[in-house]
Amino acid sequence: MTQIDMPTLFFAAIFTNNILLTNFLGLCPYIAISKNINSAAGLGVAVIFVMTCTAALNHLIYYQVLVPLHLEHFQFIIFIVVIAAFVQVVEMTIDRYFPALYQVLGIFLPLITVNCAILGASLFMIIRDYTLLQSMGYGAGSGTGWLLAITLVGAIREKIQKTGKLPKGLEGPGITLIITGLLSLAFTAFSGLIKIQ
Repeated sequence: MTQIDMPTLFFAAIFTNNILLTNFLGLCPYIAISKNINSAAGLGVAVIFVMTCTAALNHLIYYQVLVPLHLEHFQFIIFIVVIAAFVQVVEMTIDRYFPALYQVLGIFLPLITVNCAILGASLFMIIRDYTLLQSMGYGAGSGTGWLLAITLVGAIREKIQKTGKLPKGLEGPGITLIITGLLSLAFTAFSGLIKIQ
């Protein structure tokens, strides 16, 4: 069992072990949705919610069902089914109560299902042998770190678009990847504070 308390794990998942900026998981929706800060923040909040809840659900299913029945080899399939079902619930909720956000996120909302950052968080909690509370803290921290990264890039890209001074070859994914690389370098400043792996 990993001996890290939940608050430490939460902040480490945001800064020293940011799932997007250190592991580069979840880049597809990150690049596509980070065109402005509002849509980036909306998707980021949805990712936090899904990642926290599915990390807890997958932990319970893994240790309470799969391990006792010696069916650990089904973890990938089960984790993906849990994530897909949970994303469907989130999608229906956003469609019902936040239709404007639903229109902005479009196809990328159901694509949270295949966001490898969410599956990665569930797999990391098993590999690192986290408790249920640690899994929830890690899931919430990883989602918050993903939100932080996509919101920062969304704000920077929005500011760049307003200036209109970007060379044609750097528009879109080009500038996003450059900004991501610079953010990743900036986040390495936190790397010596807490080690969780």
